Amino acid sequence: MAYIPRLKQEYKDKVVTALTEEFGYKNVMQVPKLKKIVISKGVGAAVADKKLIDHAIDELTMISGQKAVSTLSKKDVASFKLRKGMPIGVRVTLRGEHMYEFLDRLVTSALPRVRDFGGIKATGFDGRGNYNLGVVEQIIFPEINIDKINKISGMDITFVTSADTDKEAKSLLTELGLPFQKN
Repeated sequence: MAYIPRLKQEYKDKVVTALTEEFGYKNVMQVPKLKKIVISKGVGAAVADKKLIDHAIDELTMISGQKAVSTLSKKDVASFKLRKGMPIGVRVTLRGEHMYEFLDRLVTSALPRVRDFGGIKATGFDGRGNYNLGVVEQIIFPEINIDKINKISGMDITFVTSADTDKEAKSLLTELGLPFQKN
């Protein structure tokens, strides 16, 4: 028998039925699902020091469990001493089992380590059913060794869903365990 992540099994068992009851879907295929999670991190100081990109790649690879890639600048900006094609950020796209494993670690171990945590803001929806979450410090992830980081930095986490509306996407992410703030 093949390994199935805990959240993927929970989605099949509980989330689909809960969302079907809440929104009255006639078919199981109408139920929104999580397509991918994109973790990105801008490293603006990498223009002066190339090693910062390597550190950022290593950190995102440890956090996500998948090899991260550097993003290149698209155009020249003279005031920032930036040339086209220089690495200025890092990103990783998670799908399938890796996506569910990352979401499980984010909800169960990383977010509770945030100081004075009262839930994540519900204002990060884009109108098309996707949610953006900003993390201020990468040290909330247990995979990161605090003694080995050279600079505390944040990252952006984007949850791409197949939901048509923000209300459906919020219900999906809430059922998957993301702790939104109560109004």
